[in-house]
Amino acid sequence: MRKLLSLVIVLLFVVSFTLVGCKKEESAQVDTAGGDTAQATIPAKEIAKDGTFIAYDNGTVLNTANGLMWAAKDNGSDINWTKAKKYCESYDGGGYTDWRMPTQDELTAIIGAAEPYKTACGEDAHITKLITLSCVFVWGSDTFSSDEASSVYIGPDGGAMFMVKNNLTKNYRALPVRGTKK
Repeated sequence: MRKLLSLVIVLLFVVSFTLVGCKKEESAQVDTAGGDTAQATIPAKEIAKDGTFIAYDNGTVLNTANGLMWAAKDNGSDINWTKAKKYCESYDGGGYTDWRMPTQDELTAIIGAAEPYKTACGEDAHITKLITLSCVFVWGSDTFSSDEASSVYIGPDGGAMFMVKNNLTKNYRALPVRGTKK
């Protein structure tokens, strides 16, 4: 009996110590691309703001105007449409797993930062500085035929949408996005 009582006391001590030492994490209910919801527990702290955009320390940027969450940077190198789509769908930034390739409309909605910045490929990007583009052509999910897909030029002239061959790579980038619940 004495051993049982000692065991219970030790277990209670371990459980209470564990609960006291646990760090509380933020939890968010999120929409996935298909309209389903998924629970994500990701600790993230706000590190910067730019208009309707909020950057977090987990590599994500939230657009509070439409609830879309963006990767804080693109894939960083030339990529064709098929590989860009796979990159976006397998991206796990911020601990989330429901990333996807953005539509043309979603991409055009992020164009318009007050002051463009110079990308690694030497072009001026006309979006918030909280999202780092290494070049200004970003693939969109819209397709027009088996070998044509959309891309959006995010330049200082306000941007433009293009229908191009999906095997192009030079200066094209992947920028993951995910839907969030407002």
